[in-house]
Amino acid sequence: MSEEIIKIPTHVAIIMDGNGRWAKARGLTRLEGHKAGTENLRGIIRACVDFGIKYLTVYAFSTENWTRPSDEVNGLMLLLESVVENELAELHREGVQIRHIGRLEALPKGLGEKVKNAIEITKNNQRLILYIAWNYGGRDEIVYAVQKIIEAGIPANEVTEETITNHLFTQKCPDPDLIIRTSGECRTSNFLIWQGIYSEWVFTPVLWPDFNKKELRKALIEYGSRERRFGKV
Repeated sequence: MSEEIIKIPTHVAIIMDGNGRWAKARGLTRLEGHKAGTENLRGIIRACVDFGIKYLTVYAFSTENWTRPSDEVNGLMLLLESVVENELAELHREGVQIRHIGRLEALPKGLGEKVKNAIEITKNNQRLILYIAWNYGGRDEIVYAVQKIIEAGIPANEVTEETITNHLFTQKCPDPDLIIRTSGECRTSNFLIWQGIYSEWVFTPVLWPDFNKKELRKALIEYGSRERRFGKV
């Protein structure tokens, strides 16, 4: 008998790592690996719905990823555009609400408009809230929050943790209960560094294109075995 899932996290975040290594092992290009990783996301979204997870955040493109070769960056932009164009209707039908975190203004204008359109079309869906972290960095997010606080004219002595939280990209989202990183790397990589201070982390050796519902289930079982104390005894 398979082990039962004891508790389901409200918010799961995933660092989708390992596309390049997956491709290299198969004699494919890095872009083909990213395409396989993008296609894999469909199954994980469905799995999250099946498990009753309410929020899913995926780390798709970091602020540091701009330093990658231009053909890879351009290819990733085309992949995002393809996902927005080809997956939007089905995601909408399945009740998925799309949100974006990161500096959207850095995307090519046409692509940015398509992302905004996807956000608008799905804004009333509640089955799963999907945050796509694109052109996102945890430190940059904190800089963004500080900029917005200054623009709002909030006095320094009135700035609290709640003030900062309310000015982050994720202001309407609960902090992640569980953060998963695929591919065996054990780094946080500038991901949700404010929100993830008490998240449970699961590092799996499975490369992202091979991370399926079964592997997600294992991570949820591991999460359920942990005692979360939030700094208390």
